Amino acid sequence: MTDEMKRSFERVRRLAEAAGLPEMTVGTSYGTPALLVKGKSFVRMKDAETLVVMCALEEKEMLVELDPSLFFETDHYKGWPAMLVRLSVIDDEALTHRLIAAWRQKAPKRLADRFDISSPT
Repeated sequence: MTDEMKRSFERVRRLAEAAGLPEMTVGTSYGTPALLVKGKSFVRMKDAETLVVMCALEEKEMLVELDPSLFFETDHYKGWPAMLVRLSVIDDEALTHRLIAAWRQKAPKRLADRFDISSPT
């Protein structure tokens, strides 16, 4: 892993921890650093500049259309509930929002419900 990827992932990890995502762990997915909830990856590094973020297909289509400077997909991700995020462009607030949404997508319902009750977001 390059130093640039380490720095990028550290930012992602730090924001996810600050959001207070329960039962989040650091691991790997497809050989790259990832954040997991209950063993399921909800975000992972694609490369030093790009984060793979889980999201509903309808949400992905809307976000890619609304802001292609931030969100995009390659042919590999077409039809898959994940989108790509340009880490050099997205600000911390928007990235935190995407991390929380991705965590909710993969967290067990009871865990997500408890987080929603305790979280101001």
